[in-house]
Amino acid sequence: MNLTIEKTLYYTTLFISYIEKILSCYINIYNLTMMKRRNFLKTTAAASVSIPFLSSAALTINNPYVAQMGVQLYTVRDQMENDPVATLKAIKEAGYAQIEGGDVRAYQELTPIMQDLGLTSSSTFFPWSFITGRWDLVEQEKPKNYSFEKMVDDAVKYNFKYLVFGYMVEGERETLDDYRKVAEQLNRAGELCQKAGIDLCYHNHAFEFEPMEGQVPFRILMEEFEPSTVFFELDVFWASLAGHDPIGLMKEMPKRIKLLHLKDKKPNTPTMFDHNQVPHDTFQELGDGVVEITKIMQLAKEIGVEQCFVEQDQSPNPVASINQSMSYLRSNL
Repeated sequence: MNLTIEKTLYYTTLFISYIEKILSCYINIYNLTMMKRRNFLKTTAAASVSIPFLSSAALTINNPYVAQMGVQLYTVRDQMENDPVATLKAIKEAGYAQIEGGDVRAYQELTPIMQDLGLTSSSTFFPWSFITGRWDLVEQEKPKNYSFEKMVDDAVKYNFKYLVFGYMVEGERETLDDYRKVAEQLNRAGELCQKAGIDLCYHNHAFEFEPMEGQVPFRILMEEFEPSTVFFELDVFWASLAGHDPIGLMKEMPKRIKLLHLKDKKPNTPTMFDHNQVPHDTFQELGDGVVEITKIMQLAKEIGVEQCFVEQDQSPNPVASINQSMSYLRSNL
């Protein structure tokens, strides 16, 4: 009887030990499964957080123009006058990497602000009278102790790659010979810029496309500019407003367009040449008008465009407009 009890106790103990081992095994399997699940969830969460980054990285690789997109400060001219720091910060927060100014001399004030915000500037306009010499037509005195040569030196100091000749008043463009004269002046200025490692560019409006003496002044400039000395910053809006297809012009000018100004045009706008007569709502955010921005950007790389700038001459809310235009670029390119 005692032997039977002892055997029973022995086998019972053995059975319990066996059950404990089985339970332990199941517990280990469960813990391992949960650990893997937690690791999986962590990995998935990390991946989901990184998706915007990956998308941004892909965008940078596939669309270098978007990654280095700039804003022409004329768009936010009133805001810059009131609060340049807040305005430049808004440009940076909208996703832009660069600005394009209106005068090299302004960068003495702008540069430290830009550096703090992580903005750069590869291009700037400058007062065109430094080239034409017609200070009388702009009702300004010629600056003392400051010349185009000094401006080029300053452009080198501020690491500019481009200087942009952006306008002519009516008295400087009354005949085709006036255009030829400006072209000759720009060719000489372009030689000086080239020696400094800077490209001189001509920015168009619509008036260059208005027929004059049986010819189109813009084509005179194309013919008269030395191709290795003076380049173009093509404003696609103004070309379109003047009744010309920006894409067609770009295809005609491979390697001659260094810069693009991107802006959109309201549908059903008639052909116009006088920029002073353009209704404010003609200027639209990218994607809201009829200019084929996506096709233009696709062609840009093929013809050698190096940098693009968003500009909207008129807007009831310029900061909101540049945000909307950047959203369009990121979504469609």
